[in-house]
Amino acid sequence: MLFVLLFSCAPKDSPPVSFVSEELASRGTVVDDYHGTPVADPYRWMEDADSAQTVEWTAARHEEFFAYTDSLSQRQWLHERFVNLWRYDEEGVPSQCLKSDKMTYSVKLADLDKRQMFIKDDASSEGRLLLDPNTWEETQTLAFFSPSPDCQWVAYGVANAGDENPVMHVMNIDTGEVLEDTFRGWKHGSASWMADSSGFYYSAKPLVGEVPEGEEFYWHRSWRHQLHTTAENDELAFSDPDVKETWHGVWQSEDGRWTMRYRGLFNVNQIWIAPSDGSAEPKAMTQEMDIEYGVDVVDDKVLITTDWQAPNNRVMIADAADPEQSNWQPFIPETEDKLSYISLVGGHIYAVYQHNASSQIHIYGMDGVKQGEVELPTIGSASVWGQWARPEVWVSFSSFAHPREVFTYDVHTDSLSLYQASPIDIDVSNMAVSQVFYPSKDGTQVSMFIIANKDAQGPVPLLLTGYGGFNISMTPRFSTRNAVWLEAGGAVAIPNLRGGGEYGRQWHEAGMKENKQNVFDDFIFAAEYLIANGHTTADQLAISGGSNGGLLVSAVVTQRPELFAAVQCAVPLTDMVRFHHFGIANIWTEEYGSADDPDAFPYIHAYSPYHNVNSGVDYPSILVTGSTNDARTDPVHARKFMAAVRWADADHGQEEPILLHIQSDSGHGGAVSIEDSADQVARGLSFLMANIGMNAP
Repeated sequence: MLFVLLFSCAPKDSPPVSFVSEELASRGTVVDDYHGTPVADPYRWMEDADSAQTVEWTAARHEEFFAYTDSLSQRQWLHERFVNLWRYDEEGVPSQCLKSDKMTYSVKLADLDKRQMFIKDDASSEGRLLLDPNTWEETQTLAFFSPSPDCQWVAYGVANAGDENPVMHVMNIDTGEVLEDTFRGWKHGSASWMADSSGFYYSAKPLVGEVPEGEEFYWHRSWRHQLHTTAENDELAFSDPDVKETWHGVWQSEDGRWTMRYRGLFNVNQIWIAPSDGSAEPKAMTQEMDIEYGVDVVDDKVLITTDWQAPNNRVMIADAADPEQSNWQPFIPETEDKLSYISLVGGHIYAVYQHNASSQIHIYGMDGVKQGEVELPTIGSASVWGQWARPEVWVSFSSFAHPREVFTYDVHTDSLSLYQASPIDIDVSNMAVSQVFYPSKDGTQVSMFIIANKDAQGPVPLLLTGYGGFNISMTPRFSTRNAVWLEAGGAVAIPNLRGGGEYGRQWHEAGMKENKQNVFDDFIFAAEYLIANGHTTADQLAISGGSNGGLLVSAVVTQRPELFAAVQCAVPLTDMVRFHHFGIANIWTEEYGSADDPDAFPYIHAYSPYHNVNSGVDYPSILVTGSTNDARTDPVHARKFMAAVRWADADHGQEEPILLHIQSDSGHGGAVSIEDSADQVARGLSFLMANIGMNAP
């Protein structure tokens, strides 16, 4: 039975839940000199997460957070709604082993929190349980699952409480025996098996003592492991002796004839290719690490998807034996749409493009001639996968009003056949999706998706969210969070901000480093467009963002605090002057720049949210969250920013709540159990709803 509830909106003059707090964090006197500019850092003491002062202050903020959100009438309904939506039965799409008829697949049961892993001998056989993470510790999760080509072994990773630090194990698939093999370093990456299933390549970071003190988050290396051996016998497969920030990976082609070695740093990379039998030395495809490209090797040919002299990407081709850039030849030309990636399946090449931030799939032969397109259900996000040597073509599709479904595609009849319908019990028939283009501050046209109820009349409570960074695209995908927000009578808007990957390399570069302010302008002008065109009002406008999106919303609320009524800022970066001192964050200087650089400091300091909180400004309601096991953004950013905003807002008697929650047993992506995830999301959304006038029935 479909489960639909309607929410009522509170009258415009309905006050949010009251909140009063006299307590402000103590302000220190630390002032740093950056290239002749003094920069105050009054909450430097919060960088010591284990100090008694930090622990006591954070605990007090937790009490406030829980007391406030416990009192919200919306919270319990939201919690129950998400638990209802997230508990369902589903059998995952089978993954065919490369050199066996065996298939592995996952099973999700409504009464269990974690997916189980199964295996069957062939497509017509019954499956048997292989791995059940529900029998592990409550906070442990399956981080990766990599069967060998012959399906005799599986390497898998066990992570704890979202820490992104999986411990790797190897199991005999037939007997269930877990080998005594051990591995180098920590933060192990997924296994990339050798074609003969005798072992695999994996990537890891070094242990304490193997590198200079404090650099254990860097010096990412790839190792070669033979089964039935220990870490001491693993061979260093690829590394960088000079640059600590680069990442490495090694893998073999589907037929096992070629081995690729990868070195990358976000927007640029290099790849080396060599025969797997060791008959020739690895050859570098490029001499400099100044472009971005990926490779697929089939029939001794290398297909290179690259932005070299093609901001929207194109495909080049070369012989695997002579892969140097001087030998690259055009194969699939650049178009006006961004080419996201290619997938080689069943003897055909499927090129996945983004047209106005939505997926299109074109089909090519090995002669480079276009053979057709895959007709998708509507505008949305699609992915295609399979194996070159097998005919099965899998296509997944999702959109804002279309929960994810999986299809098989027949290239001969040009038809999609539904393989797996969405198991989510939700009615989306009243959801309407539109795409608009609006001018940003400098006149640049920015696209934006708006999702609302078909019968919506006049301004409604609206949730505006975005990302704008790291070449990541915000494409149409189904979200239970957005769907529940619409059930509550609201609308959602998602602009394709500069800094993202929706429109190619130039769009990304227009929102990085010295151009980062463009991202904030795009978001601010999206809000002004929505208000000016009657979609919402400033009193009904909530914004949310996480990670780089947390930087986004914290920056815009310091620049235009009057434009928003409520802000949810999750696992953010906010101290952009010192961000590169925490964890792995120095690698992000490729995206943001570094305040240590005298040329970059002025533009970073100009928008750094923590440094642009001003005393006496009336800030809106703000909830800032971090996670104790966050491997990417240290929760110090959340602590510092919340403390600064509360101090600045104190002159206004703190009419609106400014709250902090550092989530325990959580990583960058949040909690690991369904109950805890539902609790976190419900508390965050109920905070927004309470402060823009949305009431549960």
